[in-house]
Amino acid sequence: MKHYLISLDAGTTSIRAMLYDIASKRFVLTAQQEVAQSFPQNGWVEQDADEIYYKAAYVLNRCVTAAGAEQIAGIGLANQRETVVLWNRETGEPIAPAIVWQCRRTSEFCASVPAGMRKTIADKTGLPVDAYFSASKIRWLLEHVPAAKSLLAEGKLCAGTVDSYLIFKLTGNFVTDHTNASRTMLFNIHTLDWDDDLLSYFGVPRTILPDVKPCTEAMGEVRFGTARIPLAGVAGDQQAALFGQACLTEGDGKITYGTGLFLLFHTGERCVRSQSGLITTIGYSLGSKTVYALEGSAFNAGSCVQWLRDGLGLLATSAESEQLAVSVPDTGGVRFVPAFTGLGAPHWSSEARGLLSGITRGTTKAHIVRAVLESIAFSARELADCMQRDSGICLREIKCDGGASANDFLMQFQADILGITVNRPVERESTALGAAFLCGISLGIFGEKEIASYRSCERLFTPAKDNSRQEMWYQEYLKAVQRALMN
Repeated sequence: MKHYLISLDAGTTSIRAMLYDIASKRFVLTAQQEVAQSFPQNGWVEQDADEIYYKAAYVLNRCVTAAGAEQIAGIGLANQRETVVLWNRETGEPIAPAIVWQCRRTSEFCASVPAGMRKTIADKTGLPVDAYFSASKIRWLLEHVPAAKSLLAEGKLCAGTVDSYLIFKLTGNFVTDHTNASRTMLFNIHTLDWDDDLLSYFGVPRTILPDVKPCTEAMGEVRFGTARIPLAGVAGDQQAALFGQACLTEGDGKITYGTGLFLLFHTGERCVRSQSGLITTIGYSLGSKTVYALEGSAFNAGSCVQWLRDGLGLLATSAESEQLAVSVPDTGGVRFVPAFTGLGAPHWSSEARGLLSGITRGTTKAHIVRAVLESIAFSARELADCMQRDSGICLREIKCDGGASANDFLMQFQADILGITVNRPVERESTALGAAFLCGISLGIFGEKEIASYRSCERLFTPAKDNSRQEMWYQEYLKAVQRALMN
């Protein structure tokens, strides 16, 4: 029996390969490389697709070299979603910078989509019309990249999300999975196929898009010398985290505190249509079984702490934010709205911008830092309220992961403002864990029902018995959001 799986986690700011020991059920090695972002114009966010691939190959090689290719059963992949790459089918070379999910360059086009088409898109994809998703990005690239037109005419153009690009480069196969396809605004989540009406509206030929497979389907083989390692088990990062957190039954929920904040709520095999501005998405697919989820995303969460550190110089390290937050009893009336790149669910406003209010002469950096951390928890509360209202199901507990989940102040405040327990696992790399689990299921190493037993709790944060003060602060935050929306 082979001893290891590799999880390749191609995130927005870094790419990691993590070696998962099948016997001990834990990660034993991590190789990581940061990935740069560029901002060529206001609201534009790009990455170098070559850099994404070469750094993915580098970290994979680190893990394979450490373990030995003959000891690796398979590779699972999780990735930043919605980010779009165009490349040459013959050479595999990208023909333009990747447009990152945070990019707002297509906001004007999205705002021009008529009401009837908006409803059609929502009915078929579960998504609101927004520059966040892939369709308008692909449309923009097809219109503005000269090489795209010539390659399209020659039948040599590929367009896809980061997973399909990496799979193509690593295996030669042009495929994606249900979860990533469901984020493009071109995929019908009911028929599980690219939708001809949507392809026509956005001007995207079906021929340039990958084949779509379930998350646990074999996607290809990666060669390391004479060895061939299956790449099997693929999901968008947030869906991988949902699975890695063992959110396997209707009503389970998780929050990932990454660059943005992502709350996913398992609704079973029932596709719940949100009336509150949330996303209905595919949670994961295991063979012929498709699980749906409601999702709410705040575009900025961990990025706000990075801004405190790198933009304002208020922190030496991100971890210092916790010490400063607990050094004051409250924010002193300061409120912060994390809308650097607009507001995501449930508002979907590209025009909203970040807001810092309530500042007085007595305001210190500790008050500002605390207000930023509280705003992250308030964003999650707003999303959780929408989810429970839409689904008719009460959240019993929230499982947390991502970098900011290490912040005890934030996790306790999150529990207080939600009024439910926040469950922090021992293994906080839930995205990578989900990729490993999906890969293991694909290869017959694990069964779906076993997954819950592999997750262990490190700490429970129980809500305060009286959260009346936090509730008052939350109402103040909602008022600040309304001011940000008027910008």
